[in-house]
Amino acid sequence: MSRNAFLFCLLVLTLAGLGGCSGKPAAEESKKAGAAPDKIQGKAQVLEASTSADAALNAGGPSVYLWDAERRYRLFVRKAVQVGHAKEYIAEGVYAQKAIDEIGDPDQGKNGYPLQSSCERVIKMAWSGLGFYEADERATVLRRVVNRYPARPVFLVTRLLPVTSKESGAVSAEPKPGAEEKDIPEVSVPAEKQRALLIEGPTVQTAPLWEPAGGTVRCNVLIDTEGKISELQTGAQLCEGVRWSQFRYQPLVQRGRPVKVKTEVEVRFEPRK
Repeated sequence: MSRNAFLFCLLVLTLAGLGGCSGKPAAEESKKAGAAPDKIQGKAQVLEASTSADAALNAGGPSVYLWDAERRYRLFVRKAVQVGHAKEYIAEGVYAQKAIDEIGDPDQGKNGYPLQSSCERVIKMAWSGLGFYEADERATVLRRVVNRYPARPVFLVTRLLPVTSKESGAVSAEPKPGAEEKDIPEVSVPAEKQRALLIEGPTVQTAPLWEPAGGTVRCNVLIDTEGKISELQTGAQLCEGVRWSQFRYQPLVQRGRPVKVKTEVEVRFEPRK
């Protein structure tokens, strides 16, 4: 093979190799962009924004929350939208804290949570095409809100749709609580005694990124007649971070009828390594 032919072949192989290397990240980014959005459904709660930061979360409008069966999500929108209080909506977009945790943090939260860089990536993940200054401003607001209440989910909305009567038919067809359910008595049970009735529930968990040292918390809860936790009665962030839907207790019966139980649940968060 002549020297020129050899050099030509080497050049072709080099360009092919570079194309292969650059193609992988592009494919990964394309895959991320095409990923299905997070989706939540629930009733809207509309409140007047109390601060400029609150207004910034909803493009200058009121503060909007969406209650699903388990959590209350703070909606963060790109453009102001009209939302009816107590009406049901389906929101598509990015669950900020979940996306931040999936990005990860090599320092395991020891240098603050969340990182500004993570917030910037999440903002761009939800809303492409934002200008540099607008993206930076929204990332700063997102970081401030998540840092203050890390366990209270923030949802970056890309699409918000009212639930039609047909879509909500299955829900409305369910029997509504009667007067007799409202009259169900509530009893207080010491935490140690109630612990013996625990069927399942993650009472030991890994500490979240925003509290890497972990610790033990005692959370005030209300347990319904089916043994499920129906209400969290404390605002401690570690308590709000627990997936209470995973807890089940043996229902308590007194004098032949089921009762609701007020108690404390102790949850231990092991330090992140």
